[in-house]
Amino acid sequence: MEPRLKGRFALVTGGSRGIGLAVAQRFAAEGATVAINHRDDGHLVDTALASLRKASRNAGHGAVPHRVAEADVASAGEVDAMVDRVVAAWGRLDILVNNAGIQTETPGGTFDDEKFERILAVNLIGAARCARAAIRHFLSRPGGGVIINTSSVHEIVPKPDFLAYSMSKGGLGNLTRTLALEFASRGIRVNAVGPGATITDMNSAWTEDPKKRAMVEGHIPMGRAATPDEIAPIFAFFASDEASYITGQTLYACGGITLHADFAQNWSS
Repeated sequence: MEPRLKGRFALVTGGSRGIGLAVAQRFAAEGATVAINHRDDGHLVDTALASLRKASRNAGHGAVPHRVAEADVASAGEVDAMVDRVVAAWGRLDILVNNAGIQTETPGGTFDDEKFERILAVNLIGAARCARAAIRHFLSRPGGGVIINTSSVHEIVPKPDFLAYSMSKGGLGNLTRTLALEFASRGIRVNAVGPGATITDMNSAWTEDPKKRAMVEGHIPMGRAATPDEIAPIFAFFASDEASYITGQTLYACGGITLHADFAQNWSS
């Protein structure tokens, strides 16, 4: 594997598990030095950090000073302190992956205010705050930077009973495009990846139940859910110079969900 990210320094929020961990591992394998952010995942951090070090060694990059960056991305103060610590340790930050996210039911007519606000605070406002802190650093030195947001197929496909989650991902799409336009001339690229159904802890309610999993996968044209390792390479591409002329885009890795599976049979005409 060509080390497309050698010499780059990356921060992955929500990086201790699921898609975030897979992205961090892929970045490490491609030569990047990575900080994995987490909140209340202390029991997973040592294992996650060891996996990054192993990925670096296996790819021939030797001992790389990967780090852990604990913070609640919903807190502006904690976000700023986290980015400051990472920059102080490495001297620079080149790539931010806004991956931290939570999902719980918030039906449109009966949602709980606390749950509703927490989802938006983490998934959307937290991403904006992390981007703000990274952009301040990017603008403080030459070379620009890269921001990649973990969106979802639900950026454009509504998810009934999950109003806050759908709102957060729709907003994340516009956050991506707005920041991309605002900072395109300053060497900062902003893109998003929109996974579909993926086998992660967040989706354990259906991934671990054969009947529910079959129901979910029955709506996917490719007929199966993704693994995090299938999503991570898209982030590595966006982070690399191979995507140097791409900004403001969401790439959906969804097994065809955005193709509207109900139209596979031409009943409409």
